[in-house]
Amino acid sequence: MTVPTNRECAATLAEVVEEAAYAAKNFAVEVHLLVLDSSAEYAAHARVLSEADNVWHLDEADQREFLSRVIKRSAVAEPGLLAELMLPRRLSYGACTNRAFLIAAALGCESVHRRDSDSSFQVWNGKKIFPIQAELRYLGKRARLVRTTENRLDPSLRDGTVAMVGASFVGEMSVDLGEVRDHAAYYDLVRLWAADGSSEAETRALVEESFTGSDPFTGDWSELAVVDPMKVDMHNISFHGLHERVPLPPATDTIGSDYFLIHVADKARLPGVRHNRHIVNFHTAERKTDAGFLAYQLRFAKFILSMYYFHFVYGRMTGDDPAAIAAIVRESARQDRKPNEAKSFRLERAYRALGGRFTPVADEIRDNRDRLLAEARQDIEDHATLIDAWARLVEAARTTSVRHG
Repeated sequence: MTVPTNRECAATLAEVVEEAAYAAKNFAVEVHLLVLDSSAEYAAHARVLSEADNVWHLDEADQREFLSRVIKRSAVAEPGLLAELMLPRRLSYGACTNRAFLIAAALGCESVHRRDSDSSFQVWNGKKIFPIQAELRYLGKRARLVRTTENRLDPSLRDGTVAMVGASFVGEMSVDLGEVRDHAAYYDLVRLWAADGSSEAETRALVEESFTGSDPFTGDWSELAVVDPMKVDMHNISFHGLHERVPLPPATDTIGSDYFLIHVADKARLPGVRHNRHIVNFHTAERKTDAGFLAYQLRFAKFILSMYYFHFVYGRMTGDDPAAIAAIVRESARQDRKPNEAKSFRLERAYRALGGRFTPVADEIRDNRDRLLAEARQDIEDHATLIDAWARLVEAARTTSVRHG
């Protein structure tokens, strides 16, 4: 189990400690809890984690030291670039989770279960509803042996292994746009992440469904299927095997960049299970400050610009072969940038129409347009580079201790 964090989250960590203990007690598994901590609250977090078993609490110096040994052992080309892509100086949702994938390999873990630091668990009939209960029940099992509430998996896929188990969330919107959801410009903003060529009906359905979560828990439900990426979230997800084949994009300051494997599982038609043990999502106080708000909205803006490249990949990806995916990712990066430039102007106009606190976001897009567009393309090229090196990094991690000495 892993929790990446760059903020104070002692309460969340206490709950995840409970979930890890629940898993160890109720399933025949060895559970390692990995906290990748880039926050200024390391000591406070350490106190919460001190009584738990099999805890790996690593600050950035610990993570960098581990990565340096893995990269050296892997003998990959461009070790300096790989080190930067695995632990960039700027915030990266994908890079942090990739580090968790390598550490899981070092620990001998067969699966990775991710939670986020701005979440908690539902309570029903006086008990906390832990997603791990559904994840360990299904993950890594032969699909034809899995028993779920509903079974929508094509019979031709039932000899495959369940590669992903996930759910969604309840609570606040996963993207911080709730205060303007009724604004006329909300549609103009959110529609920008739709794939080119989407019909008006498809786009309206996407906007309506985006970032809104699910219904509260009232009893267990599950579905065996090729999981719809719109129905699960990365703060309530688990992978078996897939994370060792393909890494996440190491894009910086871009929300949604860590959702790539959910789409790989979909396009490769890998068996998965969707369940309803949704986590509770909340927005931290820091996100509501002027600086936190601006930074978050710019990450959303980069998400919109990144989707120009990701939709190209999703439209052509048909399996989980790393070489094939890397080739598609590189082809995507070679697209003409002009359509994305046009989208950036629409993005600026939508933010300006929202007004108020959103006006500085529009100003930042206007003033940094070329940089944002260049970064969106470079992020895609960097992903292809990382995919090429991933198998060697995973193999090296398997024989590398998490802590030196």
